Amino acid sequence: MKYWIVIIAALFLASCKTKAGMVNTNSVTPYVVDENELTSKKVIENHYNNKRDFSTLYIRSSAKYRDDRQSQSISAEIKIKKDEKILVSIRFLGITMAKALITPKEVKYYEKINGTYFEGDYASLSEWLGTDLDFNKIQNMLLGQPIDDLTQQKYLSEVTDSFYKLNATVNKTEKSFFFESKNYLLKKQEVVQPEKERAFTVNYSEFQTFATAILPAGLFINATQKKGKTEIAIDYNSVTFNEELSFPYSVPDGYDRIFIN
Repeated sequence: MKYWIVIIAALFLASCKTKAGMVNTNSVTPYVVDENELTSKKVIENHYNNKRDFSTLYIRSSAKYRDDRQSQSISAEIKIKKDEKILVSIRFLGITMAKALITPKEVKYYEKINGTYFEGDYASLSEWLGTDLDFNKIQNMLLGQPIDDLTQQKYLSEVTDSFYKLNATVNKTEKSFFFESKNYLLKKQEVVQPEKERAFTVNYSEFQTFATAILPAGLFINATQKKGKTEIAIDYNSVTFNEELSFPYSVPDGYDRIFIN
């Protein structure tokens, strides 16, 4: 299995120590607005007004992975120290099969089946996955936020299928963000590069409301490029906020380093 894509995608969240309320965005009632009020600035401001005030996040989750050759179900433990680091442990039948440590500067991972490990920056990883990634994009994706800072770019806005859609094209890359109309929570985000035949889409289903944040209850990732298609469905099983977390990572002895060209 391509642990890389699973590791990057399997960073999720779900139910807290206290009972969470669910916001069902699959059945959002269409919200009619005055076209003069429907500005990208308003949508962006309302989205970022949703509270996400925490320092650490501890997540247990399950995921289903499928590409053109295989499919597999796994579990994952994710630890996030906001804006600093993310540790992901991938398990199959209770056995740790891979682990990744992601920071703003680099990505490290090892996997048990082939006894290999990787250390490098985001350039090679982005090329391999077929979409530009960095630490903030990965963290935002997991928190149900746009992978880009929407305040740094101008977007066109419209209402489509009862959602607010913001879109922009920069350097032949098309980016679109869809927000539900009640709380301006992110329903879908996609990045498309037609000339390179690449597309990367993240869909969010329901959201959970906690005292410290509103977080997605699950997500579905679809990555398409010339060499194939990858799908990852993620369910968030449990999440705890603001605990003191450790981030242990060390490559086992005898593993071989690999390089992504």
